[in-house]
Amino acid sequence: MDKLLSELRAIRSNFVEELEKVTEQSDLEKLKVQLLGKKGEITAIMKNMGQLSKEDRPKLGQEANLTRNYIEDLLATRKKEILKLVENKKIAAESIDISLPGKKDEFGSRHPLAIMSKQLCDIFIGLGYTIAEGPEVELDHYNFEMLRLPKGHPARDEQDTFYLDYEKGVLLRSQTSPVQIRVMEEQDPPIYIVCPGRVYRSDTVDATHSPVFHQIEGLAIDENLRMSDLVATLELFAVKLFGEDAKIRLRPHHFPFTEPSCEVDISCWTCDGHDPECKTCHGEGYIEILGAGMVHPEVLENCGIDSSKYSGFAFGIGMERVAMGKYDIKDIRSFYENDLRFLEQFNL
Repeated sequence: MDKLLSELRAIRSNFVEELEKVTEQSDLEKLKVQLLGKKGEITAIMKNMGQLSKEDRPKLGQEANLTRNYIEDLLATRKKEILKLVENKKIAAESIDISLPGKKDEFGSRHPLAIMSKQLCDIFIGLGYTIAEGPEVELDHYNFEMLRLPKGHPARDEQDTFYLDYEKGVLLRSQTSPVQIRVMEEQDPPIYIVCPGRVYRSDTVDATHSPVFHQIEGLAIDENLRMSDLVATLELFAVKLFGEDAKIRLRPHHFPFTEPSCEVDISCWTCDGHDPECKTCHGEGYIEILGAGMVHPEVLENCGIDSSKYSGFAFGIGMERVAMGKYDIKDIRSFYENDLRFLEQFNL
């Protein structure tokens, strides 16, 4: 009897020591099972009850119940302490130190070509033009034949154009002019459109050439349109894009789909023609920026438009060339490398 009572007192004493070491709820549960479970230490002592006399059994039972209650009370108290500790840790982890400096939100920036495309489109929308788009996978019929580029023309060479199926005349468009043809076929004059988009040519990649680049072409078809209307439109475009001092210069040229045709230069945005050693214009004072001309009557007739009643003009602008000039970008590859150090400069 005395031995069993001593074991119960030892259990209580050892329990207090073990309880102080417990910091996790899982460990607390293990300790409870160790002492109070079906195979626990107190249960093992109570199995000896049958060996005691009738007088000693109540004493052992009373002491065992006191020990059990003592352990359960301390376990419950410790459980509350552990739960409170866990809650305090969670609150501490989620707390905000209002004395710390705020975190700066990171914002993306528009790509310089997207900026340039919007600026160009906005200029012509302000003049009453609308945006027209078309497929990048195009047919030879729209990309060449309808534009007076017959079979055998150098521009149709398999080495210069990305053909997807040469025999069927399926290709990646080399210009956005096919969009103009499609609009002229579907819409009656007057027509005032600009056609922005990607185009593809078999060029070797270097600082000024890329097999994929962007164009915006414009088309105006109406009664009594003249070359003077084209010049006035381009003069206004230059002023809107490059400032009040911008001037243009036309040089005779040849395009199969326009007659007369011209290449258009703009006064140098770096030196305005005053520096013979200017690296931008090489001392010429002007920089080639686009091609233009009056729409050839055959192109109009090909699209079902009466060339005796209607006339028109067209122009094509390389977005990369304009953007390189306006933002002083030296290498066309910078547009496509996704270098954040470059792109973040255009966070406008």
